[in-house]
Parts: sequence; C-alpha cells; structure tokens
Amino acid sequence: MTQKIAGHLLVECLLAQGVTHAFGVPGESYLAVLDGFHLHRDQIRFVICRQEGGAAFMAEAQGKLTGRPGVCFVTRGPGATNASIGVHTAFQDSTPMVLFVGDVASDTRDREAFQEMDYTHFFGPSTKGMAKRVERIDDPERLPEYVARAFATAMNGRPGPVVLVLPEDMLTQAVDHVQVLPRVEPVQAWSDPGALRTLRDMLLHAQKPLVICGGGGWTVQAAQALQRFAENWQLPVGNAFRFQDTFDNHHPLYAGDVGIGINPALAARVRDSDLILAIGPRLGEMTTGGYTLLKAPKTQQKLVHIHGSAEELNRVYQADLAILSTMNAAARSLEVLTAPPDLPWADWTRSANADYLANLQPQALPGDIDMPAIVATLKKHLPEDAVLTNGAGNFASWIHRFFQHHGLVKGHKTQLAPTVGAMGYGVPAGIAANLLTGRLAFTIAGDGDFLMNGQELATAVQHGGKSIILLLNNGMYGTIRMHQEREYPTHVTGSQLSNPDFVMLAQAYGYAATRIHKTAQFEQALLDALQRPQGTLIEVMLDPEVITTRGTLSAITESALAKRKT
Repeated sequence: MTQKIAGHLLVECLLAQGVTHAFGVPGESYLAVLDGFHLHRDQIRFVICRQEGGAAFMAEAQGKLTGRPGVCFVTRGPGATNASIGVHTAFQDSTPMVLFVGDVASDTRDREAFQEMDYTHFFGPSTKGMAKRVERIDDPERLPEYVARAFATAMNGRPGPVVLVLPEDMLTQAVDHVQVLPRVEPVQAWSDPGALRTLRDMLLHAQKPLVICGGGGWTVQAAQALQRFAENWQLPVGNAFRFQDTFDNHHPLYAGDVGIGINPALAARVRDSDLILAIGPRLGEMTTGGYTLLKAPKTQQKLVHIHGSAEELNRVYQADLAILSTMNAAARSLEVLTAPPDLPWADWTRSANADYLANLQPQALPGDIDMPAIVATLKKHLPEDAVLTNGAGNFASWIHRFFQHHGLVKGHKTQLAPTVGAMGYGVPAGIAANLLTGRLAFTIAGDGDFLMNGQELATAVQHGGKSIILLLNNGMYGTIRMHQEREYPTHVTGSQLSNPDFVMLAQAYGYAATRIHKTAQFEQALLDALQRPQGTLIEVMLDPEVITTRGTLSAITESALAKRKT
C-alpha cells in the first residue's frame, strides 16, 4: 500500500462509512484533512460554512435526515465552543453526529497552548454533558478504529453525538499498511417476547390507551410498521415534541402533537388515559408538559416505555413495563401483535382525531396577517416531500399547530426542528437539507432567530443550495416578551429588537427577497419563490400583538395585572 498521511486516511475512513458531505469551518489545525477532502473531492464534499454553530446545526440536520451520523469539522478552542450548540442539540434530540476537532500539537499539550482546551471535560460525556463519547486520537494507525467506533456509538442505543479530537501533528504523520474499516450499521435490539405478551395483556385490559411516538432512530420502514400496529389495534397516536413526522398527520388515528402549545383537549386526553405507550421518545420536559401530563417518577397512567437505550429506561420515569428495543425492531414486533375483533375504545379514538381536527380551526386574532391562512397556503402548494425547518421561538407554533406532515410513512423525513429549543437552527438546517437531498427546504424563522445564523445564506449561495425562508418580523424576542408580560407585566426589558432591512440583507447574500404586509400578498410571493432557481426570503410584518396561536400579548398582560390585584 502506498504511504499516505493520516489526514488523508481520515477522509478515506469517512468515505468507507458512506459520508458524502461534511460541514465545517476550516482551521489550520486540520489542514491535512482539508487536503484529504481535496484529494477525494469527486467523492465527498466539504461544505464551507460561515460560523461553527451553523456548521454543527447542518451536521445535526444531516443526522436527522439520513439516520447516519452528520459530520462536522472545526478547529480547536473557539471553533469547538461555537460548535457545541449543535452537539448539545444532537444530544437532546437523539441525533447521530460526529464532531471532529482539530487540536493543538502533542508537543504543546497541557501548557495552555494557543486555543487549547480539555474537550473531555467540556463535552461530557453523559446526560449531564453534551456527547455520548469524547476521544483523542494520538496514534494515526488507529484512525480507522476510532472512526468506526464513533459511528457505531453515534447510531447505537439512543443515537447521539460523538466528539473526536485530532492533534495537528498526528494528522501529518505518515501511515503504512493501514486498512479502513467497513461501513458500520446500527445494531438492532429486539423486544423481549415475554414483554410483548405483557404489553398485549395490558392493551386487552385498557379502556383509554394512547400512543406517543418520536425520538431518534426511526426509519421509513419503522414508521410504516407503527402505522400497521396502530391500525390493527385502532389506537390514537400522538407525536412527541418536534417529531411530528413520525406518524402521518392526515391519518384518522392521529391525535396531534404532544409538546409546547399542546391542544388543551389532547393534554386532557393524556391525563385521562389509562395506558400510555411511549414508543421512542425519552419523555423529556417539553413532551410531558413540564413533567405534569406524565408525573415523574411514577405516572398515574399505566406506562409502557419502549426505547433503544437501556440507560434511558427507568431513568426519569419508572415504567410499568420497560422494553429495550430499537425503533425498527420495536415497530416490526408490535405490528404482529394480534388484536381482538372487538375493542372498547372506538369512541375514544374517534374523538381523539376529532379533537385534533378541531384544533386546526384558528382563533380570531388582530392584524393584517392571518398566519393560519398562510400555513394553509403552504399546505396547498408545498410538495409532500418538502423539508420544513425551524429554530426556537413562538413563531414556530404556527407550523406546529396548523401544518400537517405526511412524514416518514410516505418515504421522507419532513421536519427538522430542535427539541433542545436552540435558536438559529432553522436557516442552516434548511440549507443542509437542500444540499443533501435536493428537495425543497422551507424554513420559518423569527427576526431574532434569523439573525442567529443568517450568515449561512452565504453558504447556500456558494454551494448552489437554496431554501425558502418565511421570516416573521415583530420587532422582539417574542417568546421572552410573552413570558416577561406573564411574570413582570409592562416591565419591558431586554426583549426589544432594532432590526436591519431583512430584504436588503438577504439580497446582499444572493437570495431573492420580498416584504409583505397583508395575507393576500403571500400566495403569489410563495409561488414566485417556488419557481426561482435561487433561494428566497419572504419577510412578513407581523403585529406584535399576535404572540401565540391562541391569544394576544395584551391579553397576557391584562391577565397578569389582574392576578396581581387579587
């Protein structure tokens, strides 16, 4: 075998794992890897981003879309700390990802060399950190071992991020006779047959069962098997927070999304259920309504918790039945459970879907922009396989409540959204989705959220990508203002925004852009954007009063002031 340097070998290891795109910001600490990308430029694309946070979000989106680890490269110190937001997102969202960090040379280590950090302490690992595993590669001949282990760790059990640290001098060392390791596939953990019999018995004794599905590790095949299981047993199905594409929202068994801004009728149904089947979600704070819909550590409802990680089961909730199983295996096991000819919860299931459909009917709100009508226009014109992305803020609630995903069961993941609640996720995630799949990427952003990573429009233009961005401009950090009025009414501090001209800003990056003030202007703006070869930003001037999908800012203030008087 011809001698090569370790940086080139690392890129060959990525190719062996099927990696076609890597996202990052270049640094002198891993020039040898960049040279490897140049050497193999016909097989793998290094997408140059404008800030490491944006790059890490793109890699996290890659992991969500493909089910295999998204790949991000950053340099030491500031590069790694900037990227940490994407690592934290991947951890809480259970997304496979590998972050490669170029590090100081070995002969300067432990002297607080330029930009030196201890990445093991910074990134974790454990549920109190940010990564499943953090490792430093000092021996270049072990690169294939470390890369294969990183991919396996990122995908197995509860998917999540792995950090590999690359000393600069290691990457330039010559290696001989080192073979890359073959592509790693995630290990499937199958449900215990005895546990499945117990689950069936629990279903037979239930009167008001409810499925909550979501979390990482879902595939098209798993979603289709889940649907067959739900149909066999006529079970109402809710999707966990920001995993709204796990079960088809158009299906007559769909009950809605269990997360922030939950339909009050669905929240009541979760509380009233006598059997919760949680298939995949870790049952975090947002899905459980701050641990109130499902009380921790022991729920009032019977709880069956199916998850791919033994460490996750019984960690927060003591389940009546905990089943260790990955989603593909779990769904395939569940779909063959024989249901009796008669089930006592037919009315329960029908009313769950009726409550969901009723929640699609909007409340009247002030202003010239009708957001439910705008979402209806999206449903009318966006293709079924469009990828919808968002960051964090009240603006996302319009999509969460009113948009209906066909989702995985129809062959495509269609929602990229951070359950960790990270602002700035939507813009880079949409760009990554388009670059990776060629599918239409639609992003909804707030004015504060957009400016967290708006610089990545330059990345889209440079690499031939595009997205359509719906930017809701209400001149404030809306979510914070809402909470501020609720807790400290009329004391407005720190939540106001003085914004740039977003239309001119987007045009400066190379996007088309337009501004609308009335609902009737939106449909044509969207149709024009769908026809353009380049990306488009549509700025919507939203009345600050329209703070949630259900009420106004003034109503929140008045309610808070009234409580203070009593």
